[in-house]
Amino acid sequence: MNIDVALIEKVVKKVLNEVDSSCPADDYTYGIFETMDDAIEASFKAQKEYMHYSMADRQKFVEGIREVVCDKANLDYMSTLAVEESGMGAVEYKKQKNVLAAMKSPGVEDLVTEALSGDDGLTLIEYCPFGVIGAIAPTTNPTETVICNSIAMLAGGNSVVFSPHPRSKGVSIWLIKKLNAKLEELGAPRNLIVTVKEPSIENTNIMMNHPKVRMLVATGGPGIVKAVMSTGKKAIGAGAGNPPVVVDETADIEKAARDIVNGCSFDNNLPCIAEKECIAVDQIADYLIFNMKNNGAYEVKDPAVIEQLVELVTNDRKKPNVNFVGKSAQYILDKVGIKVGPEVKVIIMEAPKDHPFVQIELMMPILPIVRVPNVDEAIDFAVEVEHGNRHTAMMHSRNVEKLSRMAKEIETTIFVKNGPSYAGIGVGGMGCTTFTIAGPTGEGLTSAKSFCRKRRCVLQDGFHIRMK
Repeated sequence: MNIDVALIEKVVKKVLNEVDSSCPADDYTYGIFETMDDAIEASFKAQKEYMHYSMADRQKFVEGIREVVCDKANLDYMSTLAVEESGMGAVEYKKQKNVLAAMKSPGVEDLVTEALSGDDGLTLIEYCPFGVIGAIAPTTNPTETVICNSIAMLAGGNSVVFSPHPRSKGVSIWLIKKLNAKLEELGAPRNLIVTVKEPSIENTNIMMNHPKVRMLVATGGPGIVKAVMSTGKKAIGAGAGNPPVVVDETADIEKAARDIVNGCSFDNNLPCIAEKECIAVDQIADYLIFNMKNNGAYEVKDPAVIEQLVELVTNDRKKPNVNFVGKSAQYILDKVGIKVGPEVKVIIMEAPKDHPFVQIELMMPILPIVRVPNVDEAIDFAVEVEHGNRHTAMMHSRNVEKLSRMAKEIETTIFVKNGPSYAGIGVGGMGCTTFTIAGPTGEGLTSAKSFCRKRRCVLQDGFHIRMK
């Protein structure tokens, strides 16, 4: 499939005309600027003013962001537009992810002060803002990344300059304008969240190297993560993953099959946390496949068709073909002449360890299944095929010893036991969410405190009430 450039341009123009017509007559651009230099200058000015606002103000602004996102009309519009513009994912999943980002991204409650008191006085250790943060957002999760990063960065007292992916600029600009309008209504400084009209590599480079941008956050592939880490600035990199899921002979196979299909198909496999390859102990592999097929998986057995799929969805067997990233299983199968209904959510096939589908992070609902003789070999291969990304892994087992072994050896930021991958970001699992999961730089699931500096304030010989 070729990208319909004319259609994308039409969608973007429609969005920009709509948001422009809703702006007042003054020269306020609601965070959208012609040049990156202008955007950064406005962001710098806003952050200096924002430093004088209270923590209660910050939380009020966070709640305002949540209100904008969860408004039904806004939610429907941006979720639909994100799919139309990027050509990736599915609207219902986008809605779920946007609400998740809004409601489960922590606000100021994440910034817990530490206090030390004793004979020598009192010391406070507090989370304080970096200043202007430059944030790069991917086309795979465009609005979700803007939402969770805006909440976390503003809660931390920062302002943010976004560099969205050009293939999702329309929905990103629309959302940033909506958020700024709400923040102004609530009394926030103008331009706490900004971007440019025309996102580009050139503008991203300007942002990364601008002296007033104090921190960089990249949510995307290894190339952009490497770029921000090479600037010499404080950088947070949320890079690629290739999450394996291991199933051993002690697992609840019926539940494991259901969880794996649901996790792998979540937004057509766009999240980097989603199951990308399954490693099954031979003893239960047939029964696992049987149950996967009962839960929305379509098995391809013909080697010739598997090879057709490889040629179709990869470039030279080395990288995913972007035209199929985030497409549905139904769409992909249709391209090789197989007609299925919407009940089919995932394409499965057995594959050897060195198969491209096993080794490449496809970000589409294709799940290769690798048979191994025993659970120890399964764990060893999972560690190998995760490629050291330290992102996400899953295991279905009732053997606590083996669960513990895999958790220790794979060293991923997220390790989900006996559940679908998305439990690791708070969907049916405990804990907060984010769509900026920093494996390469070690912050893990980012939140407000990830975007702050820890500062120490010391009062010598005073303000403790215990007797000497």
